[in-house]
Amino acid sequence: MAVLSSLLFSAARLLTPCRLRFWELAVCKRITWLSLSTQRCYTSDISNSSVDHVSTGLDRYKDLQKYFNRRLKATYRRFSNMPDQSVVCGHHHVYFIEGDGIYRMDKRQSEPEPKQVLNLGQVSWQEEKTGLDNEEGKQRFYWTVQRIRLSPQEKHLAATLKSNHGEELRCVVVRLGKRNTPLGPPHVVFTLDKVFSFEWATDEVLFYTTLEGLRCSRVSRLDLTSSGSRRISVYEETHPDVFVEVALSRDQHILSINCNSRTSSEVRLIDITTSHLEPFLVQSRQPDLLYHVEHWRSWLIILSNTGPGQEYQVVQAPLSEPSIVSWVPLYAPGPGTAIKDMDVVGDHCVLVARTPAGELVLIVVPLTHPKEAYTVQLPSWACAIKTKKPGLADQGGVLEFLISSPVHSPVSYCLYPEDGLLLLGTEDYTSYTTTRLEACNQDGTLVPVTLFHTVPVESLRQTPLLVHVYGAYGRDLNMEFCPEKRLLLEQGWALAYCHIRGGGERGLSWQRQARVEGKQRGVEDLKACLHHLFSLGVSSRLLTALTASSAGAVPVGALCNRHPHMMRAVTLQAPFLDVLGTMEDPSLPLTVEDREEWGDPVRNPQHRLTISSYCPLYNITPQCYPSILLTAYSGDARVPLAGVLKYNEQLKNAIHTHFTMKPKSECEPVPNIVLNIQPGANHLGPEDFDLMLEEEALKLAFLYTELGLDPPRPPRKRKR
Repeated sequence: MAVLSSLLFSAARLLTPCRLRFWELAVCKRITWLSLSTQRCYTSDISNSSVDHVSTGLDRYKDLQKYFNRRLKATYRRFSNMPDQSVVCGHHHVYFIEGDGIYRMDKRQSEPEPKQVLNLGQVSWQEEKTGLDNEEGKQRFYWTVQRIRLSPQEKHLAATLKSNHGEELRCVVVRLGKRNTPLGPPHVVFTLDKVFSFEWATDEVLFYTTLEGLRCSRVSRLDLTSSGSRRISVYEETHPDVFVEVALSRDQHILSINCNSRTSSEVRLIDITTSHLEPFLVQSRQPDLLYHVEHWRSWLIILSNTGPGQEYQVVQAPLSEPSIVSWVPLYAPGPGTAIKDMDVVGDHCVLVARTPAGELVLIVVPLTHPKEAYTVQLPSWACAIKTKKPGLADQGGVLEFLISSPVHSPVSYCLYPEDGLLLLGTEDYTSYTTTRLEACNQDGTLVPVTLFHTVPVESLRQTPLLVHVYGAYGRDLNMEFCPEKRLLLEQGWALAYCHIRGGGERGLSWQRQARVEGKQRGVEDLKACLHHLFSLGVSSRLLTALTASSAGAVPVGALCNRHPHMMRAVTLQAPFLDVLGTMEDPSLPLTVEDREEWGDPVRNPQHRLTISSYCPLYNITPQCYPSILLTAYSGDARVPLAGVLKYNEQLKNAIHTHFTMKPKSECEPVPNIVLNIQPGANHLGPEDFDLMLEEEALKLAFLYTELGLDPPRPPRKRKR
């Protein structure tokens, strides 16, 4: 599934909060395609070496950080056996990732033994010069497996690897021979650099896109022949704001070339059941037209924003006549229900949708009788859903997926749409409560809030509260399971997720209302959410902290400038704080794309005025701010590091000015502004488990210290 990710690829400042999936407590081996799709490159006068180890104000948290490091490690270990979708099923083998590479087991054997297919140590361990000639001047860098694809008859495997240095990607093609056969054991036959997306058309033909600078604009094909190999250019995109990827339909008959900007789509298809493998156009680009294509029999099933209010609906067109004039509506959701994703499973179209109440449901549309569509209810706590890409030998009529929430570990489900049957695996039974609220903004808009708690709402007055927010690029606030969030809930916290405008929780219009000149609405939505929570008796200002990452720092930073007393502490990760300065520089590679989200302050005076009114950096004023933890990365190519440094300096100066001018008799506690710049990490932060754990432990130590909370007592061991 993950259809709409291709339409919303360009969330340049999107940071996935839960970066770790366990595989024996190793480093992260999986990353969503979106988190790599775009980057913001920034060059400043400050060299990386001068900011690699910048940190101020961290000493006071060290002891508590060590304590939380131990608690987090134990918490992650508890969830090390969560359901995982990294296993790839072939016709005869099952493929999986271990710490040192990719392995497979023969399903035909009664007691199969793992056999290594790809050894990362042999393929990718290298030494990199750092300017010194001695051994200390050499660094070893490693790769982690990101994505695996099998050729149709399991003759080849292709896998992308990501370097721990920045965001370099490499694709390795392995020939999957069998022992005691002429092909011999598996071995690497080809390596491609900078490969982003890739799919097999046949056992010898691989289509792929390359990430050049900050864009994917070119599609190529690799032909593997008995005499060698050759690379051919297939398609090149000329629009600078368009990102290109390749994807395979669920039935593995059609390969699509998806060319998406923030506001428009253009798709080309390749019928891989034919021999010529030439792409043909579905519908040429039109302003504000978004669409994604799936395949069913001799038809195309298309998800397009041609429904009422320019929201998503499902349409159908013949494969032979795919343009928009042939699109026939099949299904449109009712008012207030937003389609989040689409897949075609057998003879059914399965939609992931969010109801007006904010709950996730599945809507099943029989493609032979679309008027007989029905809804499949999911558990009320479900906040995130991930579907499994079908393997070569998987049944075509079953949809496997995981559901989770920030505090509910993933649960496996299987949907049989033909029978309307939903089967679940072992569920994580907890006593935690999920409450869905609506806060009323000053303009009358109802803003959804999801609250997780362990005691009744009326008993939360003395409970510490951590508020999460994003609100940009039409992306839903990330609500996948995070062991850190589970630990906080177990320690008596309440967690609130504010789905402000600018995100995608209530459809495409939810984003459109808070783009460019509407950005102020997101800030007001966040304010309304906090007021509503406090009015219900949920926590209090002195026990409330806000947390955000990347572009989510914009509404949080703006609220800190306008209403600094609404919260006690703030944690910001890879924060985008200098909106005006960044958007004024057209030489930055992503500024052109970002104009549709933030505006163009250079050519449009009104846009400049709007950005100036909320930009966190340009609205700092002498006053008492909440304590703020700023975590940034010296290798971050998407968020300008200089903006974080300027924000830190100006904020400290403003606080100093405020307390210098204020009489001692009226003095408040001086807030702590903590700067933590990590060396070498990219926008997503460290992938190394221990480094990630240290970072999360610091956040918890900061929150407990700044909210004046006693450290939690470790659980007592039962005596035998």
